[in-house]
Amino acid sequence: MFRNFNKWCLGALTLLFLAGTFNASAQGEDLFKAKCATCHQVFKDGTGPKLYEVRAKWDEGGAAEGSIIQWVNNWEAAAASDPYAASVVATKPTNMNKFPDLTSEQIVSIFDWIDSQVEDDGSGGAAVAEAGGTVNEEESSTGWIWIVLGVVFIVIILAVGGVRRQLKSATAEVDGKEFDDSMSYSDEIKQWAWANRKFVAIGAVFTVLSLVVILFLGLYSINIMENYQPSQPIEFPHSIHAGINGIDCKYCHNSVDKSKTAGLPTVNVCMNCHKQITGSGEQVAKIEKIYEAAGWDPVDMKYTNETQEIVWNKVHVLPDHVYFNHSQHVTVGGVDCKQCHGDMTTMSETAKVMSVEELNKVEGNIPLTKKTLTMGWCIECHQEKEVSMGSLDTKGDGYYNEIHRRLLNNDKSLYGDYLKDGKVSVKELGGWECAKCHY
Repeated sequence: MFRNFNKWCLGALTLLFLAGTFNASAQGEDLFKAKCATCHQVFKDGTGPKLYEVRAKWDEGGAAEGSIIQWVNNWEAAAASDPYAASVVATKPTNMNKFPDLTSEQIVSIFDWIDSQVEDDGSGGAAVAEAGGTVNEEESSTGWIWIVLGVVFIVIILAVGGVRRQLKSATAEVDGKEFDDSMSYSDEIKQWAWANRKFVAIGAVFTVLSLVVILFLGLYSINIMENYQPSQPIEFPHSIHAGINGIDCKYCHNSVDKSKTAGLPTVNVCMNCHKQITGSGEQVAKIEKIYEAAGWDPVDMKYTNETQEIVWNKVHVLPDHVYFNHSQHVTVGGVDCKQCHGDMTTMSETAKVMSVEELNKVEGNIPLTKKTLTMGWCIECHQEKEVSMGSLDTKGDGYYNEIHRRLLNNDKSLYGDYLKDGKVSVKELGGWECAKCHY
């Protein structure tokens, strides 16, 4: 079994090649889920057109070579350089996201995976591709490294096993004993396992428990979207507006203190300033997009009534079964925007779902440990966030003074327990009740 080592090496190289092929396919699937599945499906038209054999469609339509790759990176550049790409722009009223970070190889792996799917009756096949909805951000994968290491270790084990077998045969010959050459390697393993069955059983239990732990850790990572940042149709540098110019968040997000949602500014809000501020250099082209959306002619200084809808891409997405109210946190809780969104005054790009490590670096934020936008993140904040330090009213409207007064008058011992850590937390006032966020 081990005497033909060249065959084993050839087999190992074959496994390595297949592992690389599998990894390329897995990469294409992961990238599709992270970048495309929000708008596209494999076999059905959605927000965007179906993607199955789209490369062949472009080739038949006379698209320039590499145009579809450029389209994925930057559809505007592709439309400007390829007539076929320009014709595609007119097929959908919504603009496609730009993915300049994707390499040609990654884009090809996405299309390869899409074209490898098999359409079925809806019960399988493209189920993953048709799922759509919220997807995870692409993460750099090191799975192929473990595959390579596994193949290498298997080859080493088999090679050492072959050498060991030859040495046993030589030793038996020197000692004048007979060596049973008919026993296969698997028979030897069974014989050794039975002789050491106690240790084998302990190892098996440890392995099963490890696999269970790995499985649950994997389940805990489902739908974690830290550092997710979609492209937007119009760039909005918060660092200039909120940072340099000092515009208050509520000027643009004017419903944040009175509504469940923070709201997006209308084009009219943008035009309040940009009727006069036309920008300079690279800023001119960006501001012109606002004028196109508003139907404003900056030359004649009047509205043309030819407007274009701006389709913003949602950054933070909560499941349907989760209730979150901005006004409750901002107005009643006095939570600063930077606690969840980070320091917007330093961001040159549209806000993203930040990692908890980045949020913890922001001065004044409550340090947390759980992943952002997870249930653990919310309840940990409710545990650490105080509604008021001691008996002082930090809001100045008497709201928390009244809470402290009622606690003190109704149950002094409970109030004393609450103040052991120097604060009354959101958790202690019912912030961990399920119905607060799920209903």
